[in-house]
Amino acid sequence: MRTIIKIQFDFLHSRVVYYAYEEKEKGKQHKMKCPYCNQLDTRVIDSRPAEDGNSIRRRRSCDACGKRFTTYEKVETIPLIIIKKDNNREQYNRGKIENGILRACYKRPVSAVDIQRTIDRIETKVFSLEAKEIPSSRVGEIVMEELKNLDEVAYVRFASVYREFKDVNTFMDELKKILK
Repeated sequence: MRTIIKIQFDFLHSRVVYYAYEEKEKGKQHKMKCPYCNQLDTRVIDSRPAEDGNSIRRRRSCDACGKRFTTYEKVETIPLIIIKKDNNREQYNRGKIENGILRACYKRPVSAVDIQRTIDRIETKVFSLEAKEIPSSRVGEIVMEELKNLDEVAYVRFASVYREFKDVNTFMDELKKILK
């Protein structure tokens, strides 16, 4: 089993994020290295579910240097393939959804926390489809569904790009759907 570990810690108040892999083989467990001194003498002080409920937050301490750091453990999933409109296939990329939503929410009164929660819900819905390949149109519909609940202006902005409105009438039809 392979587990992704996201390590967060401060170097003079600068937030640094590392991704590490902890592999567990039958009867053999690898130890986590300290991000400060690279020693293998670390131990878990506290373990609890993270806010998203999809990962485990572990507070760790290094026995060698005494520093503490936090890791987030999340199960690695099978790569999801997105089928584009031109039938090309590419690996799912959360960053593309983030960029699209951030552009749609630009200068809107939507908090960063709400945006991240929306992206998490979208990702959960996409992965809960339990398919190895998903058309980009299905992902787009999920994004629009979530944006409609988040902010209607952001929804219309995203829809105008996603649905490639050709004229004002098509745009007005989409607005009428919201106003109902």
